Amino acid sequence: MPPSRTIQPTGPLHGAITVPGSKSLTNRALVCAAMAKGESLIHNPSDSTDTAMMINGLNQLGVLARPAGGTLVVEGTGGKLFAPRFSIPVGNAGTTLRFLLSVAARAQGVTVFEGSERMGQRPISDLVDAFHDLGIEVEHLPGIARYTVHGGAFHGGEVTISGERSSQFISSLLLAAPGTAQGVAVHVTGALVSAPYLAMTVDVMKRFGVIVGVTGTDYSVSPDASYRPSQYEVEPDASSATYAFGAAAVVGGAVTVKGVQRASLQSDAGLLEMLGEMGCSIEWIPDGVTVSCRSVLRGITVDMNRMPDAVPTLVAVALFADGPTRITNVEHLRFKESDRLGTLADELRRLGADITVFDDGMVISPVPLHGATLDAHEDHRLAMSFALVGLRVPGITILGPDCVAKSFPRFWDTLDRLAAGR
Repeated sequence: MPPSRTIQPTGPLHGAITVPGSKSLTNRALVCAAMAKGESLIHNPSDSTDTAMMINGLNQLGVLARPAGGTLVVEGTGGKLFAPRFSIPVGNAGTTLRFLLSVAARAQGVTVFEGSERMGQRPISDLVDAFHDLGIEVEHLPGIARYTVHGGAFHGGEVTISGERSSQFISSLLLAAPGTAQGVAVHVTGALVSAPYLAMTVDVMKRFGVIVGVTGTDYSVSPDASYRPSQYEVEPDASSATYAFGAAAVVGGAVTVKGVQRASLQSDAGLLEMLGEMGCSIEWIPDGVTVSCRSVLRGITVDMNRMPDAVPTLVAVALFADGPTRITNVEHLRFKESDRLGTLADELRRLGADITVFDDGMVISPVPLHGATLDAHEDHRLAMSFALVGLRVPGITILGPDCVAKSFPRFWDTLDRLAAGR
């Protein structure tokens, strides 16, 4: 039998917690620091397995990145990288793979990446096509989680790429662009999904000394651009914080998440506005934010294209609203660690939930729920959102709870402390 965890319902929650540093910001800062020449310090980094895979991949490519207390010390090589003898494991870490593919294109030699079975099903062809247009040879068979990069050929140039499946493809090219002979100009076509994550990339690159030119949907890095070693403070992870916010909404009480910034770079902080529309109170304090809920929740209609990772949290909350909630423009959720639209709905229907799934979203119509065993499908965001439902509905057991380590290794301990009022 796979590992499982049964969630115990609680009354209203009262307490304050901290969450780890942002995985998205940490991984971007790691690439910038690796490509700089000299020592950079990344404070409050993510402790996720995705970040551990990023660190390992950079180390295999010739960068010395190591933890020192609550800081990552990165000895950047100024872009001088070498392909490793052995393949680089990336599991199901989409950001890690996509960013490192471009980094490997700068390395001398042939680099091989190997991922999980699910990784082989996730989209990558837009990025591979862009590499080919730039004269970079990348071998990948559709459906197979093995990727071979013939490095030393990333000299820059102009390329057109679709933004409809993932903004990470554009971020990948931009992050590896400084130091190329021609610089890089990326023309983005189609609707850009998860646009705030690309803005995050541009901001982190600026903190390491590289200005990305942005004109409409065109992004460019000049040939003379180069990273400089820096000290970078990682914000608390807004995606991880959504589960604390959601817990307060589901069972009531008041929960504070320390360190969350009102002017956060992270789009998932926008869930606070959604919860406010549903009837929760949001109070910003000097060192964080407090979410409290003492009234009946209202269903809402919301476009969550800009904050896809917060969708499972909102769905968990919407199960207990007065009236339906409609979530739109999130078709790209089908290409995450699981098909988050279909799988999320299928599992919650085991509880008796009334969820209608469309090509690009879903409608949650609240009905009475009962206990059941739910499979997380190795998707950390599903496991954590199921836990929120279990705080209110008795008899919910989650299969595969350890997958939370992908982004929030201390999730279960944090939830237990919050439930115990510590």
